[in-house]
Amino acid sequence: MLIHYHEIGLKGKNRGRFERRLMTNITRALKDVPCGKLERLSGRMMLALTSESPIDVIRERLSTVFGIANFSEAVVAKRNIEAIRETTWALAQKADFESFKIVTKRGDKTFPLNSDQINRDVGKHIQTLSGARVLMDNPDLICFIEIAPQRIFIYAEKIPAPGGLPVGSNERAVSLLSSGIDSPVASYKIMKRGVKLTYVHFHSQPYTNRNSQRNTEDLVRLLTRHQYVSDLYLVPFVEIQRHIMTRAPASYRVILYRRAMLRIAEAIAQKVDAHALVTGENVGQVASQTLSNMRAIEEVTPLPILRPLSGDNKEEIINEARRIGTYQISIEPYEDCCSVFVPKHPETRANLEKVREIESALDLAPLIIQTLEQTKRKTFKF
Repeated sequence: MLIHYHEIGLKGKNRGRFERRLMTNITRALKDVPCGKLERLSGRMMLALTSESPIDVIRERLSTVFGIANFSEAVVAKRNIEAIRETTWALAQKADFESFKIVTKRGDKTFPLNSDQINRDVGKHIQTLSGARVLMDNPDLICFIEIAPQRIFIYAEKIPAPGGLPVGSNERAVSLLSSGIDSPVASYKIMKRGVKLTYVHFHSQPYTNRNSQRNTEDLVRLLTRHQYVSDLYLVPFVEIQRHIMTRAPASYRVILYRRAMLRIAEAIAQKVDAHALVTGENVGQVASQTLSNMRAIEEVTPLPILRPLSGDNKEEIINEARRIGTYQISIEPYEDCCSVFVPKHPETRANLEKVREIESALDLAPLIIQTLEQTKRKTFKF
């Protein structure tokens, strides 16, 4: 299996660190799958297959590894044009085609023929034996030839993978994860940048049922296929909500809830050595996500808050959730903590000074400490 990356190849002197992390992640993704040696070659990686290697399983696993741009079931040819012709023809015979083209990438400039010469030579050979016509746009078959310094690879399919950077190549962040549609997509996008996530979920049991927690656990279980081990912190938030509800103006409740959430998430971030928080917020989607309110909420933490969905509309987020496989879990019926004690007319343009004044009278610090003590952690492994 020939594995290509893209963004890693643009790295400078630290490229080796990213490549080693990618190799580690590929190995973890395939830990229980029989296959051969994984090698790092020039600008690519090669995974040897055995007679016992389950191709479908390997394809499925590799398609979830961040850092891989695409991969192919490739055949290795000897380093002469005659062998390239015959190997390409043997591969072409496995397909049903009436049109084709040859695409050569000559990374090794010491090979005596250039890319165009190889394309013409091999194309003529395939055309003579098959009777198929050469077609540059949308042919039935494309045969790819890679002339690498160590080996020559030939393949007929590029299987797409998510790209990005391998998880663990950047530092850790804490993701505030509900069981809805947005925050799992936000988590996926940040993992794609190489960030390893710790998850935090706020629940309001017993005022809500366990569906929200169950759905969140299912989401973490699914997302863990990208980072192999995940911790989920389950935060009982209802006492803080009750405290705020009975002492603060109704229109400011949601803002105060979310400020408390960020304080708790920051404390967990300090515990796990995380350097940022991640949310599924996008500008203007709900009352708490106006610019004024977001500013009033984020003021409580010095940590950067990453909002990868901030410019997306709902349709775009739903389409991405469907693509990554979280959508069906997210639409399962649930009640989350944000649906409890919510006012009919929440504030949309919070006055920061007023927020501070209201909050200063609430004395939330002891409740936050108590809530952190009652928080439970669950670990998920791929």
